[in-house]
Amino acid sequence: MKIFRTSTAITAAAAAAALLLLAAAPAEAAPPATHPGMTWARMADGPDGSVRVGGPGGTQSDPYKGDTPATALLPVLCLRVDGSPLPDGLTPDFYGGWAQGTVAASRPVKGSRLNSRAAADSVCAAAFGAGWRMAEFHDGRYGPDLQYSGGWSFWAYGDLPKNTRFWTAIDDQPANPWN
Repeated sequence: MKIFRTSTAITAAAAAAALLLLAAAPAEAAPPATHPGMTWARMADGPDGSVRVGGPGGTQSDPYKGDTPATALLPVLCLRVDGSPLPDGLTPDFYGGWAQGTVAASRPVKGSRLNSRAAADSVCAAAFGAGWRMAEFHDGRYGPDLQYSGGWSFWAYGDLPKNTRFWTAIDDQPANPWN
């Protein structure tokens, strides 16, 4: 009986050690993204330090398949939605809604690094802090009390570089580097 208890104790200890090793092992990194991603650009300056970002008007954006190879090195278009009020002089609509916040450009990153939405959001959070995430195609709001979501472009507060493309997400199409 004593041999059985010792054998059982040794087996249990070995199993516990194996579980500890598995738990301590680093998680495998996700593979690099390879799909073309959608990019946007600064389109216009507006009142009170607002800026319009988007993809229409000949800026070569493709929200259906992506327009830029994942090997490209571009900033991420970051957004912090904080309920900012609509500036006087802007009338949001479906194609140019109000994002209720501030945009900023991260440091350039390869699209291959954006292998998930969480990875893209983490670029913004690391650059600007909690509450920042990658901007998305449908972030613009319009209508009574800004209750509707539009697309193609939006207005937000911010100062973005001119003549620069930005990685921008789209939730309902396969046009992100991680797709």
